Amino acid sequence: MNTPRRAAGAGFGLHTAAAVVVANMIGTGVFTSLGFQLESLRSGFALLMLWVVGGVAAVCGALTYAELGSTIRRSGGEYTFLSHIYHPAAGFVSGWISATIGFAAPTALAAITFGTYLSSVFPVLPSRWLAVGLVVLLSVVHGRTHRTSGGFQRWSTTAKVALILALVAAGLSFVAEPREVGVLPSADGVSNVFSAGFAVSLIFVSYSYSGWNAATYVTGELRDPRRTLPRALAAGTLLVMLLYVGLNYVFLRAAPAEEMVGRLEVGYIAAGYIFGPVGADLMGITLALLLVSTVSAMVLAGPRVLHAIGEDYPTFRFLSSINARGTPGAAIFTQAAISLLFILTESFETILVFSGFTMGLNTFLAAGGVFLLRRRQASGRQSATGEGPDADEPYRTWGYPVTPLVFLAVTGWTLAYILRDRPLEAGLGLGLIAVGLGIYAVTRARDRRTRA
Repeated sequence: MNTPRRAAGAGFGLHTAAAVVVANMIGTGVFTSLGFQLESLRSGFALLMLWVVGGVAAVCGALTYAELGSTIRRSGGEYTFLSHIYHPAAGFVSGWISATIGFAAPTALAAITFGTYLSSVFPVLPSRWLAVGLVVLLSVVHGRTHRTSGGFQRWSTTAKVALILALVAAGLSFVAEPREVGVLPSADGVSNVFSAGFAVSLIFVSYSYSGWNAATYVTGELRDPRRTLPRALAAGTLLVMLLYVGLNYVFLRAAPAEEMVGRLEVGYIAAGYIFGPVGADLMGITLALLLVSTVSAMVLAGPRVLHAIGEDYPTFRFLSSINARGTPGAAIFTQAAISLLFILTESFETILVFSGFTMGLNTFLAAGGVFLLRRRQASGRQSATGEGPDADEPYRTWGYPVTPLVFLAVTGWTLAYILRDRPLEAGLGLGLIAVGLGIYAVTRARDRRTRA
């Protein structure tokens, strides 16, 4: 198993790695889900606790992944983890999922949303071609040097955080008639937390937190991954949790709950109460700018999965090539091509319905693998990944074993709920896994014939 080749001193540092985490997590979910949560929950305490509970689970997952990534020091995220911990077939299926619904489809969705927001403010601009242009432009940026790629990601993510902080500050300062949110626990609020409505809403909150694992996709290109990876994962996830809680508090404080119930555009509604008549246009431009960073992070992280697959399977060897500047150009532009196909056909919408199940299963299996790694290290087993007592000591998950168990409990409950109450989506997800296994079998057979 090879790691990406790079010159001494090259690669990504802590700021860039944390920026990838933050940018991958903050998309449109936090600006759209409150309206559906209000259909079953009206307690401000319970609504904000949704984002706290989801954030705690994400932090626990991030700390667990930090140990996996600093032990198995190679880019690729779950593809790499599952290949080494369980079986190459498990890793291949994970990579298959990541390459389709994991990165390419969400990249397309975020790009289309970017174009939609901008064209709603400036109707003369065609939304679909704005989306195409954004994906192409960012693929070129990230296909250059690590310095260019990392610099753009840091700048765009910093701008995203600054815009959200400005929105929170405006919501705290400029609302003429603020609503009572009720952040302290009450009997009604506590009962809401243990209700079925809270459980259902937590599923969508978990989707909004997806992306906390993004830095593990570039582990092999990090400077000092043992120190950088855990700091980037934990700091990025904690920052997003604070931003999510702040945003939802402002939405509840600014706009009447009755106007947001069942509505997607809660950000627009709240902006109207914060900024007045021009609020919608300001929010449209703001959300478009926020999505530049989101698309950028997916274009940066996702191709590392394709690159790792190309290194391991001769059939996909073309994906493993690295350009003269040390970046996986072939993988970057392959993912861009898949994303453009989704944009031009919009066929990705059906996939996104069940993406939460398949990606959740990915992270559940990966996080559970930390117990297997610990067992192997304790028994003195070694592998090509550097596991074992003679390897450099990896980062150890803070709070182990409670930390990974908290993440597994929340994620496992979500998966069980989808299996029970959303059998169609779960079935489609399992079908996608079966297709991945079929492609793996064909690929392995072809590679064996090629070697022979």
